[in-house]
Amino acid sequence: MTDRTRAHVYVSGRVQGVYYRATTRDTAREQGVDGWVRNLNDGRVEAVFEGPEAAVEELVAWCETGSKAADVDDVDATYEAPEGLDGFEVRW
Repeated sequence: MTDRTRAHVYVSGRVQGVYYRATTRDTAREQGVDGWVRNLNDGRVEAVFEGPEAAVEELVAWCETGSKAADVDDVDATYEAPEGLDGFEVRW
């Protein structure tokens, strides 16, 4: 797992009710990135991405735009040691 990294991401803007989570899930799966995504009560979206460094960085950059209907104001990403997640899910 030494080639893996983990990004913990918070996305703010108009990111709820615009298929942001579903599109994030689909994009992560296409990139071979593990993790999860969920809505927060304050209107942000929180996500964790684990996988090859280049794929995780690409997904974090993708978050700047997100789904077609989203209007992203900010993406705050913190890189951490991976925890060995397997698969990608939408959390409630």
